[in-house]
Amino acid sequence: MGNDGGSIPDRRDLVRTKQKAEQADKANQLRAMWFFCALSKRPLQEPIVSCALGKLYNKDALLEFLLDRSSFGDGEEICGHIRSLKDVRTLKLTPNPAKTPPSANASESAPTHAPFVCPLNFKEMNGSQPFVYLSTCGCVFSQAGLKAVSGTPPSRSPPAEIPGEAGKEKDKSAEKDQSKHLDLCPQCGAKYDRTSDVLMLNPSPEVEEQMRAAMVARRAAEPAKGKGKKRKAAAADTAVAEPPSKKKASSPMPTTNPSIAAASKAVAQSLAQEEAKRKAGMSDAVKSLYAPKDGQKKKETFMTMGTFTRYA
Repeated sequence: MGNDGGSIPDRRDLVRTKQKAEQADKANQLRAMWFFCALSKRPLQEPIVSCALGKLYNKDALLEFLLDRSSFGDGEEICGHIRSLKDVRTLKLTPNPAKTPPSANASESAPTHAPFVCPLNFKEMNGSQPFVYLSTCGCVFSQAGLKAVSGTPPSRSPPAEIPGEAGKEKDKSAEKDQSKHLDLCPQCGAKYDRTSDVLMLNPSPEVEEQMRAAMVARRAAEPAKGKGKKRKAAAADTAVAEPPSKKKASSPMPTTNPSIAAASKAVAQSLAQEEAKRKAGMSDAVKSLYAPKDGQKKKETFMTMGTFTRYA
C-alpha cells in the first residue's frame, strides 16, 4: 500500500477526532475557594470578611481594592458589587485545633488541615460540606450543625382577644412576630432571621445567582440618601430669608406693673425735691468756688464734672 514498507494505516491515523475539553481539577478549585482570598489569591488570614455573595476575602486586600479599584486586574469582575465596608461582614471564625504550622520539609502541594472549623460539630471548613454565616453577627457554622441546633421554631398559642383599637394593634404586632420568627445565634446570642440572615459561603453558581438577585432587591428597597440633609438645608435657608421685622413682631414686649411705675416716679420726685432744698441752703462762699466771676456758666468737662456734688 504505497510502497511504505508494509505499514497499514489505521482509522485513528487518518480521521481526526474532536479533542475533549480540559476539565479543571475540582480539588484545586475547592482549595482555592476555601484556603485563599478570592481577590488577592493569597492565603486567608484574619481578619476575613465575606460579601453578600458568600465569597471570602482578606480584609487588607479588600481595603486596598476600595482605595484603588484598579489595584487588582480582575477586581471589578470578582468584587465589583462591593461599594464600601458596609457591604461586607467580618467573620467570627473558630481556629482548627488540629492544624499544625507547616514545616520546612513538607511540600506545598501536600494536603493540610483546614485553618477553621465549625464550633458546633468541629467539621473542617475545607469545602467538603456547606458552611454558612449569619449576616447580623458574622458567626460561621456548618449548615448541618446550625440546622441541628436551631431545629424547628416553637409553636405559639394565639393571643387573647382584646376589644377596641388596642386589641387590633396587639393583634397586628402578634401577626408580625409570628410571620418573622427570630432565632438566637448559638455562639454569641445575637438575633437573626433564618430566612434572610443566613448566607452560604462559596455557594454554587445557581445559589450565587439567587443571592445576587436578593442583594439587588435589598439595595433597591433602601431609602435614597441625602434627602434629609436637603430638607434641613432648605428649612435653614427659609429661616435665614425671613425679615427681622417679623421676628421682632413675634417676640412679646416686656410689660411693667403700674403700681411699681407709680412708686418709682414718687421716689424720683422726692429725691429731686431734697436736692433742690440742699442747693437752696448752700452759702454764697461755697457757690463762688465753682461759679465764674462774670456769672456765666461754663460747660463742664470730664475733669470738673461732678466736683460740685463731691465737695458740697
